[in-house]
Amino acid sequence: MTLRSFIRHETLLTLLLALVLVVLSFQSDKFFTVQNLLNQGRLMTETGLIAITMTFIIATGGIDLSVGSILGLSAILTGVFWHNVGLSLPLTAVAAIAVGTVAGLVNGIIITRFKVPPLIATLATLALYRGLAEGISQARSVRGYPEWFYVLGQGQVLGVPTQLWILLLAAITASIALTYTRCGRTVYVIGFNEVAARFSGLSVEGTKLALYTASGFTAAVAAVIFVSRVSTTRSDMGTGIELDAITAVVLGGTSIFGGRGTVLGTVIGLCLIQALKNGLSLAGVKGDGTIMLIGVVLILAILVSNLFERSGAR
Repeated sequence: MTLRSFIRHETLLTLLLALVLVVLSFQSDKFFTVQNLLNQGRLMTETGLIAITMTFIIATGGIDLSVGSILGLSAILTGVFWHNVGLSLPLTAVAAIAVGTVAGLVNGIIITRFKVPPLIATLATLALYRGLAEGISQARSVRGYPEWFYVLGQGQVLGVPTQLWILLLAAITASIALTYTRCGRTVYVIGFNEVAARFSGLSVEGTKLALYTASGFTAAVAAVIFVSRVSTTRSDMGTGIELDAITAVVLGGTSIFGGRGTVLGTVIGLCLIQALKNGLSLAGVKGDGTIMLIGVVLILAILVSNLFERSGAR
């Protein structure tokens, strides 16, 4: 896969995003406003953080279905550590993120040490972590956090939602790491040919272990932001978020078979999905219709991208 191919897909996606923004702006005068666009950026941050790390994982040919459950577990522990255990809120956030990171590490150990396929391993831990979250919460939610805590999920810095700065920083850092570092090159090689990566002396297991651990970390960070944004904790938080993240990654041009993908493509795909959800909702389209249209856009984008790749390979 060449840089030319990446640019083609990302250019196509950018043009599609621009077209969608223009069309939806005619459907509702509330859509293309600064306030609405910034609010949509606030709403897509949790999925965005997870999708960025998912880009690395899918680029290796793997997948992580447990991120939504890790988010739910970390979210409920944020409430339990603060309300029941009595930890200070900053220490609570650190502890919840640490638990999410360990959950990601467990995924990595199962996959790398016991050679369980990522799909099976993370499908199992999806159920495990969600069960733990529900068992710990006992169907109770925690509210009443200090006012300063809401700055993370509801506040602004220089007129921009606080968490959007976090997403931007994460996207830039991840993009540089994937494009210009040895780790990023290793990700591509593993996804393209894992056997060749081993014979080249690359740390295949070490890289995978680090990626799944990072996936747990970002899901836990997203959980703390989520709690701050909605002002409560529930065990069902994050349900289905893994599918949104995977959709954004695949729509962004990352191959589900590995060896190809960019963080920029994932971010554009994420923006496209969020624009469709918001714009169609403002236009009065029901949720089912929105889901169907996103599916159609995903299929068309992949088909057109594959046509470009084939023509470029000739």
